[in-house]
Amino acid sequence: MTDTANRPRRRAVAAALASLTAAALLAGCGSSGDPADPLEPAAVPEGKVVVGSNNFPESILLAYLYGEALRSKGLDVTYKHNIGSRETTYGMLKNGTVTVMPEYNGALLAYLDPKAVAKTAEGTTAAVTAQLPSHLAVLKSASAENKDAVAVNAATAEKYDLTTASSIADLADAAPELVIGGSPEFQSRQQGLVGLKEVYGLNFKSFKGLDAGGALTIAALKKNNIQAADVFTTDPSIEKEKFVVLKDTKNLFAFENVTPLIRKADVPKAGQDVLNTLSAALDTPELMELDAQVQYEHKDALAVARAWLTSKNLL
Repeated sequence: MTDTANRPRRRAVAAALASLTAAALLAGCGSSGDPADPLEPAAVPEGKVVVGSNNFPESILLAYLYGEALRSKGLDVTYKHNIGSRETTYGMLKNGTVTVMPEYNGALLAYLDPKAVAKTAEGTTAAVTAQLPSHLAVLKSASAENKDAVAVNAATAEKYDLTTASSIADLADAAPELVIGGSPEFQSRQQGLVGLKEVYGLNFKSFKGLDAGGALTIAALKKNNIQAADVFTTDPSIEKEKFVVLKDTKNLFAFENVTPLIRKADVPKAGQDVLNTLSAALDTPELMELDAQVQYEHKDALAVARAWLTSKNLL
């Protein structure tokens, strides 16, 4: 979740690049009132709800979940997909171009207050609320999280008796024999090798710079070129490749619960209620399964969203 979303995370380099992109966009647009400028005020017609998404598959899927749930309550819903950086999406929510966005509470908090530190998921969402302007609000966060995690491949898990019940701390004895992979910045980040050493006492054999939980990292972990990696918790590769995600019992990595961000006046109570019900029903394993249907089985994201909503009696 960057920020393209926030992942996405969510990652210092990605956020910096996004900031540069947004700055360039604003500099180029100036104050001309160019209607193509996404950050210029552009009021949505009364009664219409515009659900936005960032430019990665999970965000688009979440937008469809939100939008179709809102549509079931009689709201006039349209979509604005693949928007891009959080700087842009947040600006579009503030000016009324977009009404609803799927967000990640930790990434949003880091954007609004980079110095904030939250100890719980609820505290993270509360801290976000404290930073929002009065016309915006976050609704109930889902238990579903797309956050950083340390995973090992199946061979490593078997060799060192690691299971899904194991903690990152259980990797301490094995770490000196293992190569860990992730984005280059993971090597110098507190929510990375620095924190893994300080918080969990892990000293790895070496680090291999790859990408932020992407195809390079997944391929290297699968091929055993690395034995541990920074992955995202809803990545369908975890199930497909039998990776074992270790529990972050000391909360080194930020909470990243899926959370609706809305313009309060433009989403009526019935709409807010259905989004809260949706969040209560969405957990990480289910989101991972939905992601797998879209990303591996190549199913239509809208169809996947509607089928899940139907299964939860939300359509």
